[in-house]
Amino acid sequence: MELGLNHKTALVTGSTKGIGKAIAIELAQEGVDVLVNGREREEVERTVNEFKMRFPSTAPRSAAADLTDKEQREALFEKHPDIDILVNNMGIYELMRYEDVNDEVWETYFRTNVLAANALIRFYLPKMLEKTYGRVIFIASEEAVMPSSQMPQYAMTKSMLLSLAKSLSKLTIGTEVTVNTIMPGPTLSEKVHQIIAGMYPEENLSFSEKEKKFMAANLPQSEIRRFIQPMEIGRLAAFVCSPYASAFKGSPIRMDGGMIPTIF
Repeated sequence: MELGLNHKTALVTGSTKGIGKAIAIELAQEGVDVLVNGREREEVERTVNEFKMRFPSTAPRSAAADLTDKEQREALFEKHPDIDILVNNMGIYELMRYEDVNDEVWETYFRTNVLAANALIRFYLPKMLEKTYGRVIFIASEEAVMPSSQMPQYAMTKSMLLSLAKSLSKLTIGTEVTVNTIMPGPTLSEKVHQIIAGMYPEENLSFSEKEKKFMAANLPQSEIRRFIQPMEIGRLAAFVCSPYASAFKGSPIRMDGGMIPTIF
């Protein structure tokens, strides 16, 4: 589908792997010039070179930076002062018991998953409003509205993103700037794939069989009974970035595989 994104510029944070890379790929397929972000400069350059080979009609560039570091953010702003699309995907997560989440952990998650994204918006949103066009997407999680007891520090930050997106959307009234949140369910990132592939070593099972066995035992509420593919989220994000999605304003958009049992 032609989404009308040719030669737009998008900064996708955390875009060297996982959901972030999948979003970057789908945007590049639509002709978007992607600014690839990650903390490791060599990994970013490899991804940029990969995009140049796969999508030769686009102009991917490096936006290597640790976005939790103010000086590195400032350098990124100086190098890339103007964008059309901002996808705040970068974040951290880890299974933790509540009693093990000390103040330092709370602050690290808040600084990484919320404040870094907010700093990017604080810089880029006014420029989008001046042009009266732009797209901002937060990548949250089903944990934002259905927190589990397994990682409270992560769920808290994802809930905050929903609130922030709604507040920021109020600033875009009368413009073609949108601020929305996508909430993926359990997704088959590279890390998850490795974990599932290494499970059940005593059984001669295909990856698909291991995946189904894991889902049945651990995530029985999933209606698709499999992990979501990153490219599925990438395609949704590309549409939300398009001119055809301008009526999405401050919306929490679920792609959770049926994990959330409620209507809203």
